[in-house]
Amino acid sequence: MANRFDSDNHFFRPSESFYRAVSAVIFVIIAIIFVAAVDYSGKSSIEKQQQSLESAIARDIVQCYAIEGAYPPNLEYMEDHYGLAYDKSTFFVDYQPVAANLYPDYTVILR
Repeated sequence: MANRFDSDNHFFRPSESFYRAVSAVIFVIIAIIFVAAVDYSGKSSIEKQQQSLESAIARDIVQCYAIEGAYPPNLEYMEDHYGLAYDKSTFFVDYQPVAANLYPDYTVILR
């Protein structure tokens, strides 16, 4: 009669290559999760930068009107006189003045 704890009674005995394959799969899954998390974090940061730029432009437009009595004629005017600074390689700002006494139309677009 054989001992029930004897190793000959096992139906499935994983080999060393099986453990290596499982380890590789787990590593790949963890790497994919890490890359996805970093990518999501980067997108969230860009969205916050875009919102910050939009609010900075709006603030500078209102400040210019309050100080000078007219809205800024162009984007470069706000950069020179009100300290507006942004990454031009990341964002495109379309600034369209309507008139000196009408709020200008502007759009911030991610390149």
